[in-house]
Amino acid sequence: MNMLTRDDLKTLLKKHKGPCVSVLMPTHRAGPEIQQDPIRLKNMLGEAEERLLASGLRTPEVKELLDPAEKLLQDSLFWRHQSDGLAIFLSPEVFHYYRLPLDFEELVVVTDRFHIKPLLPFLSGDGRFYILALSQNEIRLLQGTRYSASEVDLEDVPESLAEALRWDDPEKRLQWHTQTGARADGKRAAIFHGHGVASADDPKDYILRYFHQVDEGLHDLLRGEEVPLVLAGVDYLLPLYKEANTYPHLVDKGIEGNPEELNAEELHEQVWAIVHPLFLAAQKEAAVQYRQLAGAGSGQASSDLKEVVPAAYHGRVETLFVAIGVQRWGTFDPNTNVVQLHSEAKPGDEDSLDFAAIQTLLNGGTVYAVKGEEVPGGSTLAAVFRY
Repeated sequence: MNMLTRDDLKTLLKKHKGPCVSVLMPTHRAGPEIQQDPIRLKNMLGEAEERLLASGLRTPEVKELLDPAEKLLQDSLFWRHQSDGLAIFLSPEVFHYYRLPLDFEELVVVTDRFHIKPLLPFLSGDGRFYILALSQNEIRLLQGTRYSASEVDLEDVPESLAEALRWDDPEKRLQWHTQTGARADGKRAAIFHGHGVASADDPKDYILRYFHQVDEGLHDLLRGEEVPLVLAGVDYLLPLYKEANTYPHLVDKGIEGNPEELNAEELHEQVWAIVHPLFLAAQKEAAVQYRQLAGAGSGQASSDLKEVVPAAYHGRVETLFVAIGVQRWGTFDPNTNVVQLHSEAKPGDEDSLDFAAIQTLLNGGTVYAVKGEEVPGGSTLAAVFRY
């Protein structure tokens, strides 16, 4: 799976040389439906081609614009490693695709900017998390939502203990065994043997070195993230990784057992039971904070869209509740901070709720995309300001 970060969101939201093509579609992880996914994408690219030609582009220009996505149609390896949804963004200067645990509806949008609203649930603060599955044989990082979890492609993280330490000493031959004696809890304890290494009495030094390398590899990958990270691994590995960890949002409780025996769906089910209460508690606390600030008349909370939109754009919004399935059409002029709202969409309009949510995320705030009745204060949005 390809990670989607706030930096990616910033890139997609920049003004690009048009036209911008956004293609979103559901995909399948396994089963005969996999064979239908490239056919579905081919049909959607055909729809995009028709729209681009209708907009006045010449056929060679359209072919050149869509060519990176067309090449995916013949990439069998690409289709064997899908998540629940595929998002593709194309322009004359941009080509990005993301395989995400979100079940998108089929959608083709051709306009002067990328259509990213369907991605917001993946970046909101009420259901995204990471799972780090640890074993001496492999490391897996999964990115999850309330719906599912998918593995993230890792580049700078050692895949195994042997790989991490193989350059320390060319004479080392690292092996893992289990000692013959059982522990008090009935489990067999792992020990470490090897030529030219320390005795089996201090294997944790090597494991810690390994975990420090894993943590360093994850540092750039998780930079700027503020979502929970849950560990999965045999019981003796979890405290050792916590000792090496520098990611500030590591959850204390983890999943004990050999993660190699669990697929993404099984890991998701167990980890969701841990993080869901955390999300609910954070959302409840944020709602209480809003009500307190709004009731005190401090000026640090507002449900006025004309006040919240400029505040979100200028980085003042710390927390934003926004109603899903609701649109408020209008325009915002950053030079005057004036918001114009219209009862129906007019040329040049955008959804002001969507705009406020995106700007809040881009400026490091937290967004809760909730049902209308769950927005505190009874409006379509509610914001807590940083200042």
